[in-house]
Amino acid sequence: MVRPKTEEEIELLRINGELVSKTLAEVGKAVAPGVTTKELDRVAETFIRDHGAIPSFKGFEGFPSALCISVNDVVVHGFPSDYILKEGDIVSVDCGTLYKGYNGDSAYTFPVGEVDAETRKLLDVTKESLYKGIEAAVAGNRVGDIGHAVQSYAESFGFSVVRELEGHGLGTKMHEDPGVPNYGRQGHGTRLPEGLVICIEPMICAGARGVYLARNGWEVHTSDHRNAAHYELTVVVRKGRAEQLSTFRYIEENSIQ
Repeated sequence: MVRPKTEEEIELLRINGELVSKTLAEVGKAVAPGVTTKELDRVAETFIRDHGAIPSFKGFEGFPSALCISVNDVVVHGFPSDYILKEGDIVSVDCGTLYKGYNGDSAYTFPVGEVDAETRKLLDVTKESLYKGIEAAVAGNRVGDIGHAVQSYAESFGFSVVRELEGHGLGTKMHEDPGVPNYGRQGHGTRLPEGLVICIEPMICAGARGVYLARNGWEVHTSDHRNAAHYELTVVVRKGRAEQLSTFRYIEENSIQ
C-alpha cells in the first residue's frame, strides 16, 4: 500500500537523510588506493553509532556489515572485505541508518584516485540520471515517469539500465511500496501522491544490462564484468518539485568527485 508520510514523519526521515549523507562524506574522505573496503565499513559504523543511530543494513536478512560496498563490476550489495582498493577502481557505497524508528538510505559511487575517461563519464551520467528522475518525482506523476527519465538519459549516452533492481518507498521499514524502477513508460505505474517518500537509485552499466547473483546470495555482478555505477537519494514527492531528504553536498564539499 502506498502511504504518504505526515510532516512529523518526514522530519524524522530528514534527520536520517542528513545522517546517511554525512556518513557517506566521512567514508568518501577515506576512499583511496591502499585502503580495504572493511576499513570503509568501520568508518561508517563508528560514525553512525557515535550519532546515536543504528546501521540498519547490519543484520538485515543476514547481511553482515554496516555498508554495501560494491567495487567495479559489482552493481550492488557487495560485502566489505580485505579487498584493497587500487587506482582506477570505482566503489559504490550504499548506507542505511535507523534512528527513532525511521530509516535513512543513500548511495554514492566514488572513484579511487584517477579513473579513465569512460569510467568518469559513467559516473557523471549515472548521477545526472538520478537528478533527472528526481525532477519527475512530483505529485500527480507516476512511477513510470521517474523510470523513463532515468532510462532515457542514461541510454542516450550508450549505457544500459539494470532491470532486476529498483528504488523503493522509505519509512519505518527500509523497503516500502512503491517499487521505483529505473526504466519505464511515461504516464504508467503507481501515481505519486504528495508526501510520499521514495528512494530513487539508478544502477547503470557501462556495457550490457545483464546481471547475475554471486554464490553468497547478495552481490549482483554485471554479466560482462564491465563497470556499473549506483547513486541514490531519498526524496519527498511535492507539488511542482520534489524535496530531497538526503544530499551529496557533504561529499562534494570535501573532495573533487
